Amino acid sequence: MQIVRARPEDAEALTEIAFAAKRHWGYPERWIQIWRDVLTVTPALVAANPTFSAIEDDRVVGFSSLAAEPRPDLTHLWVLPSSMGRGFGRALFDRAVEQGRALGFSAFQIEADPNAEPFYLHMGAKRVGISVTEIEGERRELPLLIYELS
Repeated sequence: MQIVRARPEDAEALTEIAFAAKRHWGYPERWIQIWRDVLTVTPALVAANPTFSAIEDDRVVGFSSLAAEPRPDLTHLWVLPSSMGRGFGRALFDRAVEQGRALGFSAFQIEADPNAEPFYLHMGAKRVGISVTEIEGERRELPLLIYELS
């Protein structure tokens, strides 16, 4: 396994990983399409934010992206379903922590998919609230977490 800086030209492959990982949780396809903008990684996002890819056998199997604005935020951490549970998420999270420290952050926020919350709690994040959204008339609560870098 290698963790390397992603390149803007990787954006399409990273987007495919985000969609595959989100679909893994069994959401209806119409919801996946509603989330298209959130799941789409652009070359500009990769160029502007510390974004890292997990590589196995010359293939990208996951990625993370940390944003500084408007506040430090782990905006993406996705792993292909076939690679879940094998340490890629942990390695990507650890790289985001290193990067956050290097940038001088004291903490970063995570708005997590409810299915991913146990992973982040295991990594040491603390739940500080919820973000309430609605999709097709259905209330959806997203855990808001903080990871302290001290």
